[in-house]
Amino acid sequence: MERYKVTGMSCAACSAKVEKAALSVEGVTSCSVNLLTGDMITEGTASPNAVIKALENAGYGATRKDAPKGRHSSDETKSEALMQLRRLVYSAVLLIPLMYISMGHGMLGLPLPRFLTDSYVNFGLSQLLLSAAVMIINQKFFISGAKGIKNFSPNMDTLVSIGSGASFIYSTCLLFLTALAEKRGESAIAAHYVHGLYFESAAMILTLITVGKLLESRAKGKTTSALKALMSLAPETAFVIRDSAEVEVQITEVKVGDVFVVRPGGRFPVDGVIISGRCVVDESSLTGESIPVDKTEGDSVSTSSINMSGIVRCRATRVGEDTSLSQIIRMVSDASASKAPIARLADKVSAVFVPAVMGIALLTFGIWMALGENVATAFSRAISVLVISCPCALGLATPVAIMVGSGVGAKCGILFKTAASLETAGRLDTVVLDKTGTVTEGRPTVCGVIPWGSTTESELLSLAYSLEISSEHPLAKAIVSEGKRRDLTTQSVTDFKAFPGNGLEGVLGGEKCAGGKVDFLTSYAVVPKEMLKVAEKLADEGKTPLHFAKGGRYIGLVAVADTVKPDSTSAVGELKRMGLRVVMLTGDNERTASAIAKSAGIDEVIAGVLPDGKAMVICELKKSGRVAMVGDGINDAPALVSADIGIAIGAGVDIAVDSADSVLVKSRLCDLTAAIKLGRATLRNIKENLFWAFIYNVIGIPLAAGAFSSLLGVEMSPMLASAAMSLSSFCVVSNALRLNRVKLYPKTLSANNENSEKNNIIIKETKTMTKTVKIEGMMCPHCEAHMKKALEALDGVISAVTSHTDKCAVITSEVEIADEVIRAAVEGAGYTYVG
Repeated sequence: MERYKVTGMSCAACSAKVEKAALSVEGVTSCSVNLLTGDMITEGTASPNAVIKALENAGYGATRKDAPKGRHSSDETKSEALMQLRRLVYSAVLLIPLMYISMGHGMLGLPLPRFLTDSYVNFGLSQLLLSAAVMIINQKFFISGAKGIKNFSPNMDTLVSIGSGASFIYSTCLLFLTALAEKRGESAIAAHYVHGLYFESAAMILTLITVGKLLESRAKGKTTSALKALMSLAPETAFVIRDSAEVEVQITEVKVGDVFVVRPGGRFPVDGVIISGRCVVDESSLTGESIPVDKTEGDSVSTSSINMSGIVRCRATRVGEDTSLSQIIRMVSDASASKAPIARLADKVSAVFVPAVMGIALLTFGIWMALGENVATAFSRAISVLVISCPCALGLATPVAIMVGSGVGAKCGILFKTAASLETAGRLDTVVLDKTGTVTEGRPTVCGVIPWGSTTESELLSLAYSLEISSEHPLAKAIVSEGKRRDLTTQSVTDFKAFPGNGLEGVLGGEKCAGGKVDFLTSYAVVPKEMLKVAEKLADEGKTPLHFAKGGRYIGLVAVADTVKPDSTSAVGELKRMGLRVVMLTGDNERTASAIAKSAGIDEVIAGVLPDGKAMVICELKKSGRVAMVGDGINDAPALVSADIGIAIGAGVDIAVDSADSVLVKSRLCDLTAAIKLGRATLRNIKENLFWAFIYNVIGIPLAAGAFSSLLGVEMSPMLASAAMSLSSFCVVSNALRLNRVKLYPKTLSANNENSEKNNIIIKETKTMTKTVKIEGMMCPHCEAHMKKALEALDGVISAVTSHTDKCAVITSEVEIADEVIRAAVEGAGYTYVG
């Protein structure tokens, strides 16, 4: 895939010509041109030089676009808008006296200098000079229009330049006739000719079109605001270790393997791995998680994340275009540059639009002349047809909606790789969900501790924790995590043995202990019938019961399960309310799958299917409508590729999932419903834009041609036609901007998920506050855990991140925690509160 920046395009006819020129190059298999951003993407084996040469031969400029350069693009946009504003100001300064002379005196009887009223030639000549000056200021339209004719690809500028130029030439001829009549002393004839001048129309057309272009540019700037916000996240410099010294260098100078330093408050310049130090990182700019994350040696960090506390040294692993932020920017940019299937009709119309309009204008002139109308009226109507026609609105209808839609998605952590995937999301009939990691958390957790006899819950879990800490089994890790969460202490275990697929045993306090499946445990103790019934009930609920015995005595069971995500049930309910068929597809057994599906509210389950078989199931479901497959992008790859749209969920900052068409950065199913709502809203917006673009031309062209003049008595002058044209594109772009207001989440989630204009991809309006406290006396990780537990016990505290190396604690709370309360907690735990 090659990316290019194309210059010289002014309307849909231009983009169609550029696409045709690129496809004519041998080796180019596909091409997509975005009129909004001036981007072009090609695929195939053709060399970039050949593509650039083909575009130059077609009359356009092109350069390779190696990487998204946010600030550079932003500067170009501002520069273009500034040039348009200057042209508008200069044109308006000249247009005001021109309108005063031509309209103010003739229609309103406003006074003029005597040398203008004494001679019709002077009266007309003053208008000629003023309008000529306006045309010189706006020569861009004539240069572009001439190039279009020269390369047999007339565009919007061709229509504008012909309309304005024809008015000027026609008026100049009338002025010449005026001079001849005045010289012969035929004042009545000279007056007749002067009243037929169109110099003010020639200037007004150009000025009003410039107004429209300026409004359009400003509206376009708003459509790319999300992309610009992403681009502004990356810092411009980094502190790198060179020759044992810390040196500040430009971000482009950082290489893979370089060691860089990040202090509290600083952003990570590139992706890397921490090699020394500990810190608390705010990753909301990429993942949207408002709670800071603890990072220590060996943990990865991502570009644009903020270091909230602690100095760390990191080794760069991905730089430049390979960083997670650059990948996200590229994905959003590529989606905006690609073409949605719904745009095909507009492309076909745009390709022949300008020549057709030129033909209609000539036909209009000929018909009115044949009907006996005077030359001035026929000419005026032909000019109005040229000016009112707007191929821009057709060309912008789809790309502006795609740009805004993909930008809104990026703010919410919903990334679409192509415009087609965004459109497909809006046309879905069936949503297929993988179980593990999509509907469920994707990792087992302890969901029940049931002791037996005189054994307490704490004693049972402590024994299980002590046994399982030596095991590598995923279920063992769940028990270990629960033990750590409850701050339990482990006891020394000897003669440890693991029996894969069954259980484990060991000696604890001089007594033989064992844990595992019920069949395995029966050789160590008698399992009560009551506990067998409990275990069977847990199994029916999709949970795995692990039985434990000590000294030949049964002491209870611990239930472990891959639990349903907190938002899965509500998300599934929302999908159903949206009229979608929801299916859970999993390789797990029927019993477990049905239990999970029941918990999540899913009615249709297809279980026991291997990865290759999932693709076949998807193909079968596609017979009844468009299908989305939602999975983790790894073992679901065949199904993701087979679906109409593959959606990878929970990819985090690693968004380069080749098999997926869309990526949900966070591991939340509610983002899936948001993605589908966004697809539907974008598709609806595109249809509205296309309807407006078509209906505008369908009504506007006959109106300008005078088709309704006899029936309704409605006339449209070239000036009114140019005003209508200038507003048409602005209306299309403004309509697309309404996508920024679309509600993607239920009200209960809106506080955490609605868009913001800040530099975060995901918006978090959670009312939390962070306070960093200096503490003396912590000597080891155990001290950290003790201090953490004391602080998190305070009312209103969400989390506390402690560090004995930095001698501080970062407290995140829902309410303001008084310093005296924190001091009491610190000193109560046996440490010294510094401040």
